Amino acid sequence: MRALLIAAALFVAAPAVAQAPASSAVLTDASKAPASATIIDGASWRCTGGSCTANGGANQPAPRACRRVVARFGAVSSFSYKGVALSAEQLAVCNA
Repeated sequence: MRALLIAAALFVAAPAVAQAPASSAVLTDASKAPASATIIDGASWRCTGGSCTANGGANQPAPRACRRVVARFGAVSSFSYKGVALSAEQLAVCNA
């Protein structure tokens, strides 16, 4: 019985521990990458060179998140937010 309770507790707790897919961006101009972590809409963005990644963040469409990142860091050549990658057309709109 004890083993069953432990197994049930682990099963219920697993989704709470699971993390959302990471977000990423590749900046067109690496010199605009921030030197330290930058919070944008609750997502903590960290950059190494022109490659940036983030965890967390508000529930919002990827194109909106892209526009918010571009407003702070400059144009991007690729962008994904919580596992949703933008198409070439969406990137063009984001960078406009």
